[in-house]
Amino acid sequence: MEGHVVAGGIKPSGKRDLGVLVCDAEKPVSAARFTASATPAAPVLVSQQRCRLEALRAVLANSGCANAATGGRGLDDAAKTQGAAAMALGVEPAQVALASTGAISHYLPVDPILKGILAASTELDRGDAAFQQAIQTTDRTQKRAALEVALPSGTVRLTAQCKGAGMISPNFATMLCFVQTDAELDAQTAQLLLTVCVQRSFDRASVDGQLSTNDTAILMCSGASGVYVAPASEDELRLGEALDALLRQLAIMMVADGEGAERIARVVVRGGHLPGAEAVARAVANSLLVKTALHGADPNWGRIVQAAGAALPGTAPLAVDVAIEGTSVCAAGAAIAYDEQALEAAVQGSELEYEIGLPGEGAETEVFFSDLGHEYIRINAEYTT
Repeated sequence: MEGHVVAGGIKPSGKRDLGVLVCDAEKPVSAARFTASATPAAPVLVSQQRCRLEALRAVLANSGCANAATGGRGLDDAAKTQGAAAMALGVEPAQVALASTGAISHYLPVDPILKGILAASTELDRGDAAFQQAIQTTDRTQKRAALEVALPSGTVRLTAQCKGAGMISPNFATMLCFVQTDAELDAQTAQLLLTVCVQRSFDRASVDGQLSTNDTAILMCSGASGVYVAPASEDELRLGEALDALLRQLAIMMVADGEGAERIARVVVRGGHLPGAEAVARAVANSLLVKTALHGADPNWGRIVQAAGAALPGTAPLAVDVAIEGTSVCAAGAAIAYDEQALEAAVQGSELEYEIGLPGEGAETEVFFSDLGHEYIRINAEYTT
């Protein structure tokens, strides 16, 4: 796998904004997940409708423009860039997926991008770090990870690049994430592993509770290691565990780099039925009151109770339990005695854990989320101006 990067003339700053990720295997296997939004961006629609998502050879990614809410022109612009990338790389257009990130409603500057594609397909900057820079928007840090895993049938490698800092509440994908492995997989195995691992990682992450129009996650498998991962095998289990660890690491990086974030938290909900537990976890993670309390290191657990109750209407009186950093503060919906000074000291850290217990047994879920402070407001108030 190789990443080729160039300044494609999209960002006014002149920074890198166009990247081409290429798999040099003749018959790679791939898998993809996209946003669940009812207003998907043009690159998502073109990738879904025109690509052989099980056999991708390349990804053309840009930052600085989401190409979302751009109608027929946006679809035409995306198709033009897809065709140009395919021609430059010598592959079929259906083997080139598209991914864009940036402001919604702006048209893609096609002519500079076409020139950038030609440049990026030859030399210029290569590697994970350069490709990462080309897909960043308000990200403060790079989100890359790699690992080797010893499977029963041999050692394989996984690498990944991810971006996302705002408009983050993914539903089966993230803003942009690209994963590469030299393992050899069947298309069904690749899709299964990506789906399951994305649900356990990026779908557990929230910065501001906003589902993006451009969410895209792509797994590309070159098979260069010669290690075949058979379906329902020990190899598949071990590779799935490795992919899960890799994507969870990236998801936490993304939350920690949330726009203006200073603290992050994990909310764990146990008990009741899974839909209810999911609703409570997301309600707490996306609560403006909980997030501002997290920002201010305020152990105001009443806001957690409020969010949980609002998520489960019709269940009153809800016998909810709450603990913060291991300190129980609420049992069966009522306050209990605890060491307030010790808790105030405990919540000063940069990472906190909230635990919520619901009546009944069986379900368990989690969501990672960031705080909400003045800097998030400043960034988004000035985003397009």
